[in-house]
Amino acid sequence: MAYPVSPTPYPGGTGPVANPAYTGVFIPTLWSGKLIEKFYDATVLAAIANTDYAGEIKNQGDTVVIRTKPTLTINDYLADQDIDIERPSSPSIDLLIDKGKYFAAIVDDVMETQADVNLMGMWADDASEQMKIAIDSDVLGNIAAGIITNYPNGAAGNSGNQGATAGKISGNIDLGEAAAPVTVVARGATAGQVEIIDAILRLGQVLDEANIPEQGRWMTIPAWMAAMIKRSELRDASLTGDGTTMLRNGRLGMIDRFTLYASNLLPYTLGDLATTVFAGHSHGLTFASQLTKMETIRAERTFGTIMRGLQVYGYKVTDGTALASLYCTPG
Repeated sequence: MAYPVSPTPYPGGTGPVANPAYTGVFIPTLWSGKLIEKFYDATVLAAIANTDYAGEIKNQGDTVVIRTKPTLTINDYLADQDIDIERPSSPSIDLLIDKGKYFAAIVDDVMETQADVNLMGMWADDASEQMKIAIDSDVLGNIAAGIITNYPNGAAGNSGNQGATAGKISGNIDLGEAAAPVTVVARGATAGQVEIIDAILRLGQVLDEANIPEQGRWMTIPAWMAAMIKRSELRDASLTGDGTTMLRNGRLGMIDRFTLYASNLLPYTLGDLATTVFAGHSHGLTFASQLTKMETIRAERTFGTIMRGLQVYGYKVTDGTALASLYCTPG
């Protein structure tokens, strides 16, 4: 801002610099009241995770105990036989609220007086968006480890919801892996490539074989994949059942029971843009968050007001069978 921080000394080291001679011409400095628009990464966490337990936390370090449904055994019945009685039990899941992020900023009194915009309000809005981006990046970058990689009775013995042998029943669905990502193209796939529609259908089949409900499925995709979808066969409105092609309205909507969300916060590799695409049901991912501290206080070492906020949160893959991942790169 225009307010000086400290006086500039004479070349000799004492006193302030004398003002330049008055020229008779005064040119004021004008501050525009219209701020340059700032754009933020789209966040998707609120749409893909359930927040059933968010109201039960108060502070960082809290633990929310989530009870799970037991699986009952179905037995054959014969007349006049004694039946076996079981006592159903199931393990509980601990959701630990062990993460926290904060922001803190100060506005000097003289700056606030000279400003013709609400600095505190502007900074609070920006902090809210930056907080969502930081938490989204954290969750999307770490949930892959919770996706099931092995079904005990899988067809291939090591067929989960990710990797080159995915599928609980088939065990032969290639969803890519670190050394061999799936190469995705919009149309006209050649040897070693997969069309974008086929890639989406692979994720749908994996969730189908895991008996995941069709209602409420979602998929997070990078920008390059969203562009491929618009160039694929789905650009034909007659194939999607929409009244207007997605090239005209710009909306991806729903494909193969998935509601698609484009995000630039998905983990990816620079150079080849190899990206982890997540798909699943909100049942599989639990997220709990609460802005527990938001306050303004007077600064101790200067004349100004400090605005600071703390948000604590925790997340957990509560059902690894309800999530799937595709590791892919654009062709």
